Amino acid sequence: MKTQFNKYIYIALNILGIIYLKEKSIGQALIYLGIALAFDPFDTNQKFDDRPTWQKMVLIVNLAIVFGLIFIEIFNLFF
Repeated sequence: MKTQFNKYIYIALNILGIIYLKEKSIGQALIYLGIALAFDPFDTNQKFDDRPTWQKMVLIVNLAIVFGLIFIEIFNLFF
């Protein structure tokens, strides 16, 4: 799905995720940051290996934050 709005949707969902993180609502932040990954702001026709390093790092850091929030939620569930 490549539209001209992917970049704006990605940014908006990340901003919402950050706002919920500041409010300490980890579950909501996790949802918005995770959904943001579905709206790839870069050229979706380009293979991941062919992308510039900075584009890869943006997506990998976003994914790492989502995984970190998942582990925080699991930890909070048990302790």
